[in-house]
Amino acid sequence: MQKRAINAVLTGVTGTALAGMLVAGVAAASNDSAPDQKLLSQQAMATQEHKVSQKHGSKGSAKSDAKASDKDGVKRARKLPAALLSGKTTASYYWDDGSGVNGDTGAPASGKPMQKGLFASPSWPLLTKVRVTYKGRSITGFIGDRGPGLPSHNGVMLDLDTYTFRYLLDGKKPESKYNAGTGEGHISGVKWEVLSWGSGAGKRGAPQPLG
Repeated sequence: MQKRAINAVLTGVTGTALAGMLVAGVAAASNDSAPDQKLLSQQAMATQEHKVSQKHGSKGSAKSDAKASDKDGVKRARKLPAALLSGKTTASYYWDDGSGVNGDTGAPASGKPMQKGLFASPSWPLLTKVRVTYKGRSITGFIGDRGPGLPSHNGVMLDLDTYTFRYLLDGKKPESKYNAGTGEGHISGVKWEVLSWGSGAGKRGAPQPLG
């Protein structure tokens, strides 16, 4: 009887111990899996952040490309306008403002006051826009008068205002409006480019001698 009682007690104790071990094992297994789950969660978050970073990066790249494109657009906009007609000639200079100085023949034929960038042509329509270039220096002006006279029959097809003439020659300013301040009265090989035809009287195309 006493032996049976002892066996019963031992059985109860053993069962309790086994149950405790099982609970501890489950808890241990649960604790072991927790870091794995945490690691997986961190990896998922990192992957998501990487995707977001890539998305924002691509947007930034697109903006940079757009800015670069805009800069290129600005550069293109600054390009010189194309010429309708171009050639080379010998150019002289003058300044006619109606003062009668140095054989001044009166106000320009276009009705525009004498000014820097006002050129004379023997045949082109008045108010024609023209760019002249010599040794890398350029000035854009307009046909505001008729001339030169007889020199046009010898190939002098442009009469430039004094300031433009002196600037093309050596990049400097004239001594006065009526005197370029150099011993040169003509510049050979001046490139001219018609940028737009004027609405005034005259003839389009290659320059023709006056009269």
